[in-house]
Amino acid sequence: MIVSHASFAGARLAISLDALHLNGSTVTVGVLMSLLMLVPTFTAAHIGRRIDHIGYLRPALWSLAALAAGGFVIAAVQSFAGLAVGSMVIGTSFTMLNVAINNAIGHLAGAAGRTRAFGLTAVGYSLSALFGPMLAGAAIDVIGYRWTFALLALLPLAAGTLLRRAPEVPRPPPAPRGHDVAVLDLLRLPRLRAVLVVSSLVAAGWDLFTFLVPLHGARIGLSATAIGLVAGGFGVGSASVRLALPWIARRVSEWRLIGAALVLSGLGYLAFPFCVTLGTMLPLAAVLGAVLGCGQPVVMSLLHVSAPAERTGEAVGLRMAIIGFGQTVLPLAVGAFSSAVGLAPLFWAIAALLGAGGAYAERRRSVN
Repeated sequence: MIVSHASFAGARLAISLDALHLNGSTVTVGVLMSLLMLVPTFTAAHIGRRIDHIGYLRPALWSLAALAAGGFVIAAVQSFAGLAVGSMVIGTSFTMLNVAINNAIGHLAGAAGRTRAFGLTAVGYSLSALFGPMLAGAAIDVIGYRWTFALLALLPLAAGTLLRRAPEVPRPPPAPRGHDVAVLDLLRLPRLRAVLVVSSLVAAGWDLFTFLVPLHGARIGLSATAIGLVAGGFGVGSASVRLALPWIARRVSEWRLIGAALVLSGLGYLAFPFCVTLGTMLPLAAVLGAVLGCGQPVVMSLLHVSAPAERTGEAVGLRMAIIGFGQTVLPLAVGAFSSAVGLAPLFWAIAALLGAGGAYAERRRSVN
């Protein structure tokens, strides 16, 4: 999962920069970013339900093959059409892999070790979020866009060899007959619904950073390598805090931790438009990575606690579907909004949204 995430994170940055290289507008970049999660928005929950029934190994193998194919498509067809098709394939396959592997981790770790397991996994995500964009940015400057996508496509193929040693996952018995309810009925569970809300906001803070950094960096004249370094700084920040997460989690409640992360990330977005050099963007990116890096492991742990045991894959898939909806709509809105009024008001609007999310998480803490 970590090796494949490096490919995905690098490809997402490279797609944005390639679109700008082909003289695309911010709206074009927004469309391409939205295509990454267009299909998962409608299929992720159903994929999760299927994984609950057949296990994670076969879906993971299919996903790795498709993730590599998406990179090779863009490498072969250097055009907006190639970027569009590749974006859809890469986003869909990575989402299926994400649902399969995270559901497996939750079952393998068990209740006692779940927060620690997701924390360690998240450290790996942070390292891949550091390595993938830095690799992509440096490769673009050295070997060009076509060969960069081909290079990134090799990573999921390498990851596939690791599945030969992957353990089987014990699956809980299926729900009794008559309990085959609709996916959206999970939203009627108050605790799970609250987890999904804060999960969406944490994901929005994370994903909007990866979308806005290439736009902001290109606008102020940074090179692809420098933009990759900024994205890598975000990964360093998230990896650092996740190493300390077990210590933090013993001292701060889960809901308070999520609330603080959302408020602090809002303050970071508030300051970002004033950073117009690599020297100012890099440390702020590291700080944003640190505060948002706390959220994902805690959310995944809460998700497994809040969902019915026989429907955890479905709940993980529903989370990905909701996140996918945001990742489909937000880039389009962001692209259009930034073209109309510029990037600074956009950063500030995101800051307000994350601040409101922090207040919501604090209210949930008092309820729980």
